[in-house]
Amino acid sequence: MYSKILYAGWGDMDFNSHMKNTAFLDKTADVRQMFLMEHGFPMEEFSRLRIGPVVKKDEVEYFSEVGLQQHITVTYALAGHSLDGSRFLLRHEIFRPDGKLSARVTSTGGWLDLDARKLIAPPPALLAAMNSLDKTEDFVELPSSIKRKA
Repeated sequence: MYSKILYAGWGDMDFNSHMKNTAFLDKTADVRQMFLMEHGFPMEEFSRLRIGPVVKKDEVEYFSEVGLQQHITVTYALAGHSLDGSRFLLRHEIFRPDGKLSARVTSTGGWLDLDARKLIAPPPALLAAMNSLDKTEDFVELPSSIKRKA
């Protein structure tokens, strides 16, 4: 399972002295970018290819609080994918230092052609990187975004 250890910093806290809801989304986005960079897709490569990931929906479930300066482990897995790779369903789980699940983030999105402004199938190397992620137990096959001529 792909995972990274991060920590809850000052800017991640809310008025109640625990990690705020938007910080969970920021941490998961950071882990996704780390994964892509480690698999040959730094920001410069996305700029060169004129494509990028786009999230259309985030769902966050909260289970237990994270406090200031606590280390968290953020996992990253594939919960769904279209065969052509144009659409994805991503799953992150955030664990506290005691191993207790703090939050689960499920994100729905796809690969955006930055010029045409529509979803496209990613290049083969990017599709292979995404397919290298562990799949969740509830993994689903998503419909392709590319319309085929009859």
